[in-house]
Amino acid sequence: MKKRIGVFGGSFNPVHNGHIHIVKSFLKSGVIDEMLITLAPSPPHKDHTTQAPYHHRFRMLELAFAGFDQVTISDLEKSLPVPSYSLQTIQSLKASNPTCQFFLCMGEDSLEGFHTWHRYKELLAEVTLLVAARPGSNAGLVTEQILKKTIFVSNSELDISSSTVRSGTAGKHALPESVAEYIRTQNLYS
Repeated sequence: MKKRIGVFGGSFNPVHNGHIHIVKSFLKSGVIDEMLITLAPSPPHKDHTTQAPYHHRFRMLELAFAGFDQVTISDLEKSLPVPSYSLQTIQSLKASNPTCQFFLCMGEDSLEGFHTWHRYKELLAEVTLLVAARPGSNAGLVTEQILKKTIFVSNSELDISSSTVRSGTAGKHALPESVAEYIRTQNLYS
């Protein structure tokens, strides 16, 4: 049987407890065996003026997921052409790991806009989507074509966003202590 790997990508600017919570939900679902977290150097849909440098975001991911045996942090997207699209990430992973089955993991809020992703129909042909509930989301807006390739996983919702962390309005429990300390010592987002 093929090893089942979830791929959870993003800018993680910064990684927060909502990300950790959703990764735990994906792993508990029983659908995947492992999680690969891919850090996007420069996501095509994000504002880069508020983005911490790549090496800081990568280090915060390492700190946040230290002690998670089933989680690997990957810098694969740094070696792929810019801008970083999920299709090329998945195709690269499949080419170098032919004995594995990949699932593209995301929150329900991302699923709603999935039809706007770069070459999304080709991406659907490559992977199954693994989707966790997010506050204020409505999967009823998603087309049948996308839903046919989607598995929903149980997830108790945590309403935290990276933008509220950066602005200082997220509250003191939004970050793992190791990440909060790193942000303080590196003077990020101030």
